[in-house]
Amino acid sequence: MPEHAVAAGGGHPAAAAPPAGSGGSAAPTALQVLRALDSGPRGLTEQAAEERLARWGENVLPAQQVTPWPRRLLRGLRDPFTTVLLVLGLVSAAVASWATAAVITFLVVVSCGLRVSGELRADRSMAHLRDLVATTASVLRRADARDAAPVVREIPVDQLVPGDVIHLGPGDLVPADVRLLRASGLRVHQAALTGESQPVDKHAVDVPDARYDQHVFGQPQLCFQGSSVASGSGTAVVQATGARTEFARTHTGVQRRGPSAFDRSVHGVSWILVRFMLLTPPLVLMANAAVNGRGLETLPFAVAVAVALTPEMLPVVVTTCLARGAALLARGHGVIIKRLPALHDLGAMDVLCLDKTGTLTEDRATVHRALDADGQDDAEVLHWAAVNAWWTLQLADLPAPDILDEALLDAVDEAEVMAYEPVAALPFDPVRRLATAVVRTPGRLGTHTLVVKGAVEAVLERCALTDQERARLHALADRRAGDGLRLLAVATADRAARHRAYTPADERGLAFRGFVTLRDEVNDTAAAALRDLADHGVDVKILTGDHPGTATRACHDLGLAVDGVLTADRVDALTDAELVAAARRTTVFARCSPDHKARIVTALRAGGHTAGFLGDGANDLPALRAADIGMCPREAVAVARDGADVVLTGREIHADGGKDLTAIGHAVTAGRHAGGNITAYLRVALSSNLGNVIAMLAAGVLLPFLPMLPAQVLVQNLCFDASQLAFAYDRPHPAALRRPAVLRPRGLLRFITGFGALNALADLATFALLALAVYGPGSTDDEAVFHSGWFTENLLTQALVMVLLHTGRRGATGGPSAVGCAAAVLGAVGVLLPLSPLGPLLGMTALPLTYYAELAAVLTLYAVALAAAMRRCERRQRLPR
Repeated sequence: MPEHAVAAGGGHPAAAAPPAGSGGSAAPTALQVLRALDSGPRGLTEQAAEERLARWGENVLPAQQVTPWPRRLLRGLRDPFTTVLLVLGLVSAAVASWATAAVITFLVVVSCGLRVSGELRADRSMAHLRDLVATTASVLRRADARDAAPVVREIPVDQLVPGDVIHLGPGDLVPADVRLLRASGLRVHQAALTGESQPVDKHAVDVPDARYDQHVFGQPQLCFQGSSVASGSGTAVVQATGARTEFARTHTGVQRRGPSAFDRSVHGVSWILVRFMLLTPPLVLMANAAVNGRGLETLPFAVAVAVALTPEMLPVVVTTCLARGAALLARGHGVIIKRLPALHDLGAMDVLCLDKTGTLTEDRATVHRALDADGQDDAEVLHWAAVNAWWTLQLADLPAPDILDEALLDAVDEAEVMAYEPVAALPFDPVRRLATAVVRTPGRLGTHTLVVKGAVEAVLERCALTDQERARLHALADRRAGDGLRLLAVATADRAARHRAYTPADERGLAFRGFVTLRDEVNDTAAAALRDLADHGVDVKILTGDHPGTATRACHDLGLAVDGVLTADRVDALTDAELVAAARRTTVFARCSPDHKARIVTALRAGGHTAGFLGDGANDLPALRAADIGMCPREAVAVARDGADVVLTGREIHADGGKDLTAIGHAVTAGRHAGGNITAYLRVALSSNLGNVIAMLAAGVLLPFLPMLPAQVLVQNLCFDASQLAFAYDRPHPAALRRPAVLRPRGLLRFITGFGALNALADLATFALLALAVYGPGSTDDEAVFHSGWFTENLLTQALVMVLLHTGRRGATGGPSAVGCAAAVLGAVGVLLPLSPLGPLLGMTALPLTYYAELAAVLTLYAVALAAAMRRCERRQRLPR
């Protein structure tokens, strides 16, 4: 917390006082804070610092816990798909079907191993990205209590303790939560905490009044870990370290999201499989007992049917698809997938929420226009603004210009501003909200020119204007600000040359020159990335702490249509149900706090969307964790990288340091590849398996013998499952990449029941042919013929299903797709295995030649019906919802 009390005699933090303006008791004064911390302006003694360090620990963020591989393995075993297989394996072992149990166990081990190895690779890739928030700090320390001369020491930030007095200067990272005791022109970047792109003014005030922002980060006397000093200097006392800082509170106080899109899909499909698995064996047993009088002797066959219904390769195919996609993304585009299911969620994502600052825009500004008092272009206004920026920087001995002054200097010729002779400078002050440079124009002896630049209100009130003219200029400035532009007002005044020092009292009676408008520099890859996301069917929402006009202008510059704008105060007025509806039709959410961002993302998910969030600051962490998929760039603060599921790093970084947001498009495409292949596999495997099971149930009731031996069922199932690995290496059709790859259990159930019934009809037609071959005129009266014929037909129909129901395309080299090759091999096995030496061992025999002709006719009709049904299904999917 920002304000910590300390036990009077112990010198240790004991309780947290409410922030100023939070509605609690009045904020303590600087003297009260020092007394509570048992410290003073001269800092702590070495002994006191050592005691506090021993009691309260080092000033480090809570360490990220590394999950050991055995725990990862156990977590993988809890996956619903894996649980289904383990149950089937136990049942197979119970009925002494050891081959089936061994195959299932092997598949489970392979699946879990692939998942664990992929996550460990992601952890190793993240290890080199973690760094400290700051490295050293300048601290006042005394040798003992009697020593009146404190010494400034550079110590590691992890050795800081509450009560330490530190110095802050330009470029310093704030190493802890501190209370300012003294400050001079101090401006601090808090974008990592609040999302505001501009540095904020900080100064030592005893008790902040109502003019200041009542939010804790808006308090001028407080600076926080995770922020950095843009300009000026200050002395401050450390109030909170380590896990007690606002930075750490944001990191550790946010709850992880609920089930992601992948989790929801997995659980839905798993329950479908569980229901079928639990229903099938009893049906087989009861049907055979009622019709044929066969009892428990059919239990192995019933278990084999249940195994045939379940896609054993599902965990392996899913994990292989995700692991392969994650590896390709890391190598080709520098995108680290920390959690393998996150790749599926990327493919299912239909809404992406972005933080504007540092994401759509760079942390820099550019000059837009220079306007005179009538709103007309006037280059002279920009000239005087640049003179002020240059000579304020030089005469005030500032380390570097802020982003606005840098934009002014980049827009003019340096020689023009250096032609003046410097006299004096009054640097920017947060109370005056302006800066003044005093220069002498060559050739104008005896005259000094005051060049004043700053906030519109501050400059206009110091100009010699009528009330009507001042009001008109305020209205002009408001219109420009409404367009999302930042404004600086510029004024000048001629004064007689003098040796006496210039003071703020001289900033009166100025001649108004005009306005300089600036806009945030947009990321040069953002427009292309947004177009790419739109082509992929992903809507973009902007969640920012900035002014709504600024965010809207950035969207227009990038070609992003803005359908609606909501500010945080209006979001607060909405119920959760109302926010779900509002979030769907709103593009820009402005003035958002971290909690607002998380609430909006949660509302989108509650509305049925798969929501992603891209941010880079500690203030973005709640939204990163609330989203189905959290993303951040490499430059994000450490806690944001730790909390994200996907880190954009490596090749997405330009030579000039800018972020290449097109890496997001590559990640979405990879996710859709993986998700499309997983969905295609499930459709093919489940519909084919269901059709076979229905036909087996019917045949088992009508025939006086088992339609297939348990060993034949398992071999057929093993051959089909092995061919399904091809889906992990297939390339979906481009049409499948234009929409989110969402695995919807209800839609999947409709698909597999419809196409499974069609498959069952083909199987039953073959059953009729085989029944004639066994029992008809000139029959062989040989059960092996029936078994062999149905084995061949099953593998051939499954090969047809693979070819006609998957959405793959020809390989990049122009050859057949991976699935097409696997289907051809599967069909060949179905024809040749009964004829091979293995056939008799499995209870199969050669088939009459007439059967192959009849089977070809059945398969042709089946292929025509399958293709027609698939075309109808695709047309239905393309209809607007």
